[in-house]
Amino acid sequence: MKPRIKVLTLGVSDLEKSLAFYRDGMGLPTEGIVGQQFEDGAVVFFHMGEDLILALFPTTSLAKDAKITAPPVRLGAVSIGHIAKSRDEVDAVMKQAEKAGAVITDAAHERVWGGYSGYFHDPDGHLREIVWNPQWTVAD
Repeated sequence: MKPRIKVLTLGVSDLEKSLAFYRDGMGLPTEGIVGQQFEDGAVVFFHMGEDLILALFPTTSLAKDAKITAPPVRLGAVSIGHIAKSRDEVDAVMKQAEKAGAVITDAAHERVWGGYSGYFHDPDGHLREIVWNPQWTVAD
């Protein structure tokens, strides 16, 4: 298998609410909900740059598509990292997320490994990390 992850799909309980959080609250560009003409096909796509797409798909539709039982609770065993250019950007994004309705689980602070980051849950409990790492550069 070649390393080509292109789409990260999050199962969400309320597609409209999650769309509002990521589009209106966090400022991610999207064409909104597409695929409504198909049964269980409504989905939202955000082009994240660097050839990655974040998709929001109702949990019930995702479970049906994958032929699994939808989990009743999110585990939070995975975090989705957003790389920032600076500590100030980490702080700004964390404030933006909180204003948009995120639940801050760990306020931004210096990390033992030399970086700076904070964590929050989105409206469906998906864990997000906003992180500045002095070892990484970020292209615009």
